[in-house]
Amino acid sequence: MDDSPRVLILTADAGFGHRSAANAVAVAVRELNGAAKLDIVNALDHPLTPRAFRDGQSDYDRIVRESPELWQATYEATDTTLASKLMESGLVAALYAPLRDILNEYDPDVIVSTYMLYQAPLNAIFRLNGKRVPLITVITDLISVHRIWFSNAPDTLVVPTEPVRQLALDAGVREDKLRVIGIPVNPALGIDIGPGGKAELRARLGWRDDLTTVLAIGSKRVPHLAEMLRGLNHAALPIQLVVSAGGDDELHAQLSNIEWHVPTVMYRFVDQMPTFMHASDVLMCKAGGLITTEALACGLPLLLIDVIPGQEEGNAQYVLEGGAGVKADDPLDVLEYTFHWLRDDAATLKQTAERAHKLGKPHAAHEVAALALRDADLAARWREQSPTQGGVLTLEELRRVIERISTLGTRSTQRKYL
Repeated sequence: MDDSPRVLILTADAGFGHRSAANAVAVAVRELNGAAKLDIVNALDHPLTPRAFRDGQSDYDRIVRESPELWQATYEATDTTLASKLMESGLVAALYAPLRDILNEYDPDVIVSTYMLYQAPLNAIFRLNGKRVPLITVITDLISVHRIWFSNAPDTLVVPTEPVRQLALDAGVREDKLRVIGIPVNPALGIDIGPGGKAELRARLGWRDDLTTVLAIGSKRVPHLAEMLRGLNHAALPIQLVVSAGGDDELHAQLSNIEWHVPTVMYRFVDQMPTFMHASDVLMCKAGGLITTEALACGLPLLLIDVIPGQEEGNAQYVLEGGAGVKADDPLDVLEYTFHWLRDDAATLKQTAERAHKLGKPHAAHEVAALALRDADLAARWREQSPTQGGVLTLEELRRVIERISTLGTRSTQRKYL
């Protein structure tokens, strides 16, 4: 009998952060237990998921880019206890069937979720079947966290910072369920490259080693990147720019057509972000939870140029209050901050890097992976020693759940979950 732990990581593609955190945990699981059976699944892409949820992933990019005020209003209107409870009821109705099928297909020993919408439906599945899988939910924003994340459904709720732990307690999450670990990032970001490592990395990448390197990361959600780089391009500072368009062809074309007056290396997309970050001195980016956490994990000062209203405001606050970076509102700000960082042999920049390093939690992915493997082992032992228990819903609760899922599609496959 194969006793390898079966780890299911649930995520979504509304932004990069949820998927990146999932990938980071997956890398850490493989490093800790190479025999583990590991699957990363986006439940929103399942055929039984309502189309509005599937399309909502791409709509997120469009809304935050084209209508940030609308996004902020929606975020704030739903960030209440009452609204979250109503949302959870709708989520059970919408996602019960796809998540049930996913559990039947993968039959996990433990579930790690990096997305906030799966907790209520999973809890409904567990209660209806009387069969529970250990659930670890990982929050992917640093300070401003939507109320829907805060639930007692998970066995462990991984929070990034002490302020978020307090928010969770205030929202009614049991203290024994909370673990302050951080946001999981690629474990490679926590590797010590040594004193000569930066020069070696730059040589390998074809960058100059005699200039302060500003890594600028763009995407469809960073509309002001080209404008923000304008001042640096004309300042005659001892810098080189490494610019990524984040896979956005339109932005890449725009950046490529600029006449650069400082040494500049252009990339359409970066698939080796840990290497690029370790080789750089400054990161210019939006205040996304994942990229912010990645920068802090390798002690990279942040120059924040875009902040999505809502969850990203807290990320920016965390960086600024920790002295790990600055927020620029226009190209002149970018120029002034960079100039001051470089004065006196870059003394201020070095201090900012030290503060970033203190805020960083580069080993969060390994800590989450260790929790997942522990819970998988305990769950497997429990199944061997305990008979399957009957359903634990009251008749009224069962009636309500059945009413919610009665109109959902079914599959003819043999199921372990109803």
